[in-house]
Amino acid sequence: MSETDLSILNEIYDVILERKNKPVESSYVCSLLSHRKGIDKILEKVGEESIETILAAKGDRREEIIYESSDLLFHLLVMFAAKGITLEEIAEELKKRRE
Repeated sequence: MSETDLSILNEIYDVILERKNKPVESSYVCSLLSHRKGIDKILEKVGEESIETILAAKGDRREEIIYESSDLLFHLLVMFAAKGITLEEIAEELKKRRE
């Protein structure tokens, strides 16, 4: 997989940051970030998507694994944005683990 293929993660993360800084009323991301429960709502979605990903993998359903993993990655990106964590910080941590 090339770096270009992964650029979609940066693109989505940038949109999430844009929604965080310039809220749009009809945006799902904005609804998560501004939910009255705050980070708890985002973490609830991360947990829900984690379970759905596990169940898809356990059921060995490739397309469902891809679909649910995409949902999980999206909600992780929202959590990172909410907590002020950059993708560069995540990448750096992963690089440290390769050493």
